Amino acid sequence: MNFITKELEWLSNLIFNRINNYFKQGNSFETRSEMPPTLTKENSPYANFLIDQNLGNEDRVYLIASFVPLLKPQLFDCFNVKNSDTGLRFAEFGCQEKGTVLLPTLETILFILAGDDIPSRIRLMNHYISHPIFCNPSYFQQPENNAEIASAIVPSEELTDMLIFNKPFSPRFSSSFPARKITTERAWSELILDKQTMDMVEEIKLWVKYSDKIRNEWGLAQKIKPGFRALFYGPPGSGKTFTASLLGKETGNDVYCIDLSMIVSKYIGETEKNLAKVFEMAENKRWILFFDEADALFGKRTGLKDAHDRYANQEVAYLLQRIEGYQGLVVLSTNLKANMDEAFSRRFQCVIRFPMPNATERERLWRSTFSDKCELASDVDIKQISEKYELAGGAIVNVVQYASIMAMSKKENIIYDAYIKEGIRREFMKDGKIME
Repeated sequence: MNFITKELEWLSNLIFNRINNYFKQGNSFETRSEMPPTLTKENSPYANFLIDQNLGNEDRVYLIASFVPLLKPQLFDCFNVKNSDTGLRFAEFGCQEKGTVLLPTLETILFILAGDDIPSRIRLMNHYISHPIFCNPSYFQQPENNAEIASAIVPSEELTDMLIFNKPFSPRFSSSFPARKITTERAWSELILDKQTMDMVEEIKLWVKYSDKIRNEWGLAQKIKPGFRALFYGPPGSGKTFTASLLGKETGNDVYCIDLSMIVSKYIGETEKNLAKVFEMAENKRWILFFDEADALFGKRTGLKDAHDRYANQEVAYLLQRIEGYQGLVVLSTNLKANMDEAFSRRFQCVIRFPMPNATERERLWRSTFSDKCELASDVDIKQISEKYELAGGAIVNVVQYASIMAMSKKENIIYDAYIKEGIRREFMKDGKIME
């Protein structure tokens, strides 16, 4: 029998005894009458969490009850009993209905552990509503409008993955987490930038590596704010997103790209809530948060003409507050630095310009992007192409993709000049340009 099964059986015994004692008006129930499973020699993620967080028996009841709807929903069937006087479920049982499943509430936990013992209920309420684990939004869905007693106890996806499925947590893109994890298979050596830009990017990488030692071992924690805030600006395809992905790969930190279209809401106050979801999820995980096209949300603040203008400025203030309190790296990306509020820009330790690559850099990009499985035809002059056509790195990747597909469709591995030129023409068309 694994440890979680033992915990469920223990909870079942507690519920059975409570209901029997409650309806038979027997002696008052004490949690000590049922011994919880011993943690000795247990080595599961669930048991280790109980030990590491120093959770007592009352905490263990709360935790295992939260997983009952997922693991053994029939365990709460006994709470479906109707009160003959009202025709409804007993109010003291708590629970919320979700389809055919009952979700526990704090009222449910209070009934299991205290019955109608008012002093015990008050003590337990104070214990639970201020508990650092149960009040942590990374672990549990938090009640709204101070409805702690009646709100369903719902463990987070993160806690469920960690304790039940024993797998690393990687949140899925959704309305409650409007961000996507971005990765890259490419290497740091493939990042081709001018020297000044590269030096500043290297500075960020060094901060991620040494920031904890500087703050803690060198005693600068009181003088240096936690976290690092960087602003990337430059034309589309100049390497801003690629650089953020590589920073994550090089430092071993996950990178999440925030979908601003799902963050920004036309409803007053909703944008702050959407931002809060992202920062609460990322807290203490050292994630790199990448806000692409950030000027959509953080552009020049408006004059105060109406309530919406006031709230727009509040959104900027709220974002600044969350960014400055974030322990990890936050990168904001924009195509035009002029779109950014100057006071906002000063909040960043690092403002990095990603210019269009020059001819030499473009040649390096062309040569590093083509697969080593293909051959360039004799009519291809990469140096001449690099000098003649001003393209960003992202556009060069698109051209290489097009040319490679054309070659493969002919069942050959030779890249002809015509394929490359057609790919370039298509890229120019996107920007309304005519290829010479």
